[in-house]
Amino acid sequence: ADAASFAPANAVCTHKPRILVLYGSLRESSFSRRLAHECARLLEVMGADVRVYNPSGLPVRDPTLEDDPKVCELRALSLWSEGHVWVSPEMHGCLTGAFKNQIDWLPLNTGSVRPTQGRTCAVLQVNGGSQSFNAVNELRRLARWMRMPCTTNQSSIAKAWKEFDDTGRLLDGPFRERVI
Repeated sequence: ADAASFAPANAVCTHKPRILVLYGSLRESSFSRRLAHECARLLEVMGADVRVYNPSGLPVRDPTLEDDPKVCELRALSLWSEGHVWVSPEMHGCLTGAFKNQIDWLPLNTGSVRPTQGRTCAVLQVNGGSQSFNAVNELRRLARWMRMPCTTNQSSIAKAWKEFDDTGRLLDGPFRERVI
């Protein structure tokens, strides 16, 4: 059966699945940004309604800045979403501050429920060198803390500088297959 036609028994789908994609770099040409956009393209082909949040201009977490437009945009997108895709580069064996800052801006609770509770989460990382899973392990831990079920598959792209073409598309190969 085709994934686009799948519907659980007795389910009524009134809209396409809403997916928010977050990435952990501020650089225009970053590999995490490229991978985030690749994920968005793939999800759209699979029938999802996808939004990619650009973290440029998001202030460092400060409770006095709750009304900042970038904060409001991020929170509105998170509330709109039904699932997240998180992509972070590995920096010093962990996820980046740019990524963690986005997570820190998402409220921990609204009443007795976490606003992210029940949203699915897929985690991916890019590496400049050899493959590791430090960032995806941290992303998975964050998702659990936020009561978001994580997909069992994860993707870690080693030597990311070799895995994308000049237009920013992920090259055919085992890493692309893993992302799909």
